[in-house]
Amino acid sequence: MTRVISYNEHKVKTDQADRLEASGFLKHPSLLGFTELLRRFEKLTELNQRTRVNSLHISLNFDPSEQLSEDKLLAIARDYLERIGFGEQPFLVYRHRDAGHPHLHLVTTNIRPDGSAITLHKLGVNKSEPARLAMEEKYGLVPAESKQRRAVLKPEAIDATRVLYGKSETKKAIGRVLCFVLKEYKFASLPELNAVLGLYNVVADPGAVDSRVRRQEGLVFRVLDADGNKVGTPLKASLFAGKPVLKNLRAKFERNKVKPVEGQRHLRTVIDLALSGRELELDALKAVLQKEGIDLVLRQNEAGLVYGITYVDHVHRVAMNGSELGKNYSAKAMLERCKGLVASEGKKQSGEAQRPGGGAWRVGEPVHGYGGYGRAGEGKREPAAGLVEVLLDTGYQPEAMDWELRRTKRKKKRRLSPG
Repeated sequence: MTRVISYNEHKVKTDQADRLEASGFLKHPSLLGFTELLRRFEKLTELNQRTRVNSLHISLNFDPSEQLSEDKLLAIARDYLERIGFGEQPFLVYRHRDAGHPHLHLVTTNIRPDGSAITLHKLGVNKSEPARLAMEEKYGLVPAESKQRRAVLKPEAIDATRVLYGKSETKKAIGRVLCFVLKEYKFASLPELNAVLGLYNVVADPGAVDSRVRRQEGLVFRVLDADGNKVGTPLKASLFAGKPVLKNLRAKFERNKVKPVEGQRHLRTVIDLALSGRELELDALKAVLQKEGIDLVLRQNEAGLVYGITYVDHVHRVAMNGSELGKNYSAKAMLERCKGLVASEGKKQSGEAQRPGGGAWRVGEPVHGYGGYGRAGEGKREPAAGLVEVLLDTGYQPEAMDWELRRTKRKKKRRLSPG
């Protein structure tokens, strides 16, 4: 419980979150300190020493297009907790502003005042999922499930104008992107990695051919401006969590050489359907693919000539070169299948990858306007307006939260008595 409250309170302290409610406390939320918050829950957890898991940390995520008032967010939080059986428990509600989509964090305990425990077994399936479906309809929210699972949440792109002021700000911004991309996406080369990073205005730079960085197989990360130019102070890979130096990345490249067949089939199908019976300009094709959760990234040489193409599939979280999909999807073939391409289009990104569209997304602007995660083949509703997903602490957290809160538990060796 200490770690969970510390995480959210740190976000409040650094102006990345607001504490909206403290239900079951005697003071107004704004008047409570960390010790008072923690002690309220500890009084309950002390009543039951047998239950190992005695806290619940929930993330409610909404579609980037939704503009929800504070009153409506609180109504949704209270209603959700009531539906999953925690309405009578003390709880905290935090509104986080550290991502490109609205989301809440709920903190509570499963220990009742009489010392009994609320079971967390299959809470997501038995309680949370029905609650989500009912609340999407009740509050007119964007459904989490879409027909082709094409709605994707992504961290907002870095705004270069905000990170030029200091090294610490730059490191924090780049670290947030790396935390997400390195954990979530599959890529088998540095150009493929940069195809993904470039979408967030970041590039992994191995240095010039004769540079000391290149000779020592080093790697630095840079922020890119709206034109794809490197700006600000370069930061060594060793400074970031997980130490994504080139040596460690190569091991990841090797593991990711075999790309998912389902992802390849999905890419080929979407591209073929987009070009079926019509001739699109490259920008029009990019727009069509983006609606399906795919970014098309061109790779150019120093002269600005296109020599490669990478597809970033945000549905299957994988980056693939066109040649991996077949000859019809290589850079040469795609330029022949599209019209209106000029060799000078866009800007270069250190000779590695080009950000599609040639521009940076503004802070807080939805990336492609995606809705929420869904399950392939489920539902016939198109995203309209609600809860993107409901994630419990016992499952997956799509933010830096699980990196910051993770702790390693060592198994105790069982001692055997003689005889």
